[in-house]
Amino acid sequence: MQQLLAPIYQFLKCETPDSWIEMASNSDNLSVILRDHLLCELKAAQSAMFLIRKYAVDKESASRLTEWVKPYEEFAYKRIGDLTSLKGKSNITKQVTVRDNCPYGQDLVDKMVLLIKEELHHFYQVMELMDKKNVPYELLEAGRYAKGMMKYVKTFEPDALVDKLIIGAFIEARSCERFAKLAPHLDADLEKFYISLLRSEARHYQDYLSLAESISKKDISERVAHFAKVEAELILSPDKDFKFHSGTPA
Repeated sequence: MQQLLAPIYQFLKCETPDSWIEMASNSDNLSVILRDHLLCELKAAQSAMFLIRKYAVDKESASRLTEWVKPYEEFAYKRIGDLTSLKGKSNITKQVTVRDNCPYGQDLVDKMVLLIKEELHHFYQVMELMDKKNVPYELLEAGRYAKGMMKYVKTFEPDALVDKLIIGAFIEARSCERFAKLAPHLDADLEKFYISLLRSEARHYQDYLSLAESISKKDISERVAHFAKVEAELILSPDKDFKFHSGTPA
């Protein structure tokens, strides 16, 4: 595990504060953690889908991707569906066609389709845990974390895409770090589940970062450093809205 996490700790500029771990491991907050984790998995899938649709595929493929994620969105936002209706839907069954003259399109599609598939499967796994632990699902408002980084995205291409990919890398890296740090403080079911997520989260961070590096026409180290500073400030500054990616409990 330490070998897997070493690059994550180097990439992030701070560790999760112990006060957040203490709050997250309190049984009274289990409902918030699981519900927000569920929504984080969906948002990760949605973000990857948005990137593919906007930058890499034709209209027909974009529609297929929308339909793929739709059942999960309907459960999250409209309470339509359940464990039975969502079972086995994380696999996409139709071809996704890359646009002509998009040099990075196939690489973006390959990495993001795999990420979507895994995030939707994780969504289902969180649903199963919530059902097992009798945690009812209720929609939560989004926290400040992702929005706090997205407001710094440049407005012109390909820099905007590169910034979005870098932000994706930070979100996945922080998720990996928090799963690892929180797992030992939870019950056996959750500890096992969170440890099982580490390898995929670490790969997602690497995939986002490698895409940013390959698509950018210039060195990205300055932008990575910029978002590393922003991300660390969001994690270390006081935050009254407790969520999976929230800052230091205020």
